[in-house]
Amino acid sequence: MQNIISKVDKNAKIAVLAGGMSSEAEVSMRSGKGCYDALKRLGYKNAELVIVDKNIAQTLQNGKYDYAYNALHGKYGEDGCIQGVLEILRIPYSGCGVMASSVCMNKEYTKRILFTDSEIPLIKSVFVRKGDDVKEKTKDLKYPLITKPVSEGSSFGMTKVNTPDELEKAYQEAVKYNDDVLIEEYLVGICATVGVLECDGEPFATEILELRPKNEWYDYEAKYTKGMTEFILPAELSDEMTKRVKNIAVKSHKIAGCSGVSRVDFLIVNDVPYVLEINTSPGMTETSDLPAQAAAMNISYDELVQLILNSVGLNK
Repeated sequence: MQNIISKVDKNAKIAVLAGGMSSEAEVSMRSGKGCYDALKRLGYKNAELVIVDKNIAQTLQNGKYDYAYNALHGKYGEDGCIQGVLEILRIPYSGCGVMASSVCMNKEYTKRILFTDSEIPLIKSVFVRKGDDVKEKTKDLKYPLITKPVSEGSSFGMTKVNTPDELEKAYQEAVKYNDDVLIEEYLVGICATVGVLECDGEPFATEILELRPKNEWYDYEAKYTKGMTEFILPAELSDEMTKRVKNIAVKSHKIAGCSGVSRVDFLIVNDVPYVLEINTSPGMTETSDLPAQAAAMNISYDELVQLILNSVGLNK
């Protein structure tokens, strides 16, 4: 895909939102700087890198911005909060809207929505709320397990649990981030992820990226440290599985109400492509998955940023 046409006036004042107040602020700064630099190269001379803090509503109001490019990750940035602020201020923004952002940030509700389509495979799991008996809730799951905060990204708070004796400690690590915890059966398979982008409002899947982390699983270190993960592009999958994964990714994007951009993570076990989660504000750093996936389709980093920018105002 070449020569992507800009749908935004090159003279528009664009706030590139970065940083924020989540555990992923440092990653967001890297994403935001990359997107800001790309917008400048694309000719958006009035683009500004805006560091998000608790005064962001006032900052945006004072700045009189025409558009916002969302490069935030994690709490307040991709959970519907910043999207709600932008809606109130009537500033069109890139990416997913309030509802899709809030639903997909919560792994429980993502699973509940995807569960409505029998063609989308999901790993057996339970959700543990504050005050629940963890061992009782997980009695029907097979070890090993993996614990995850319900609303957190970048693998923060995740722990592999090999025996029941390790469960409580892992649970306590997860609740440092959220009161609610997702506990899944830990399966071994092909770790893959596929981006979903939109052109003229029509979603399409990127090439599938297979991830071979040098750690036991795809944790924070493997995600953001060069050399810690081997990237296979395109993934070494059969033509049939490739088509199936791409179709499920686009279907998941639509069912969750996403717009502009998303990234759907999979674990393929015995020819079953389980959907793990949907990320509505994928990383845009030099080591992030989405830019690599786009590059495999001959979409440059700058063209990717342009595609995402073109989604402003479509997230209703």
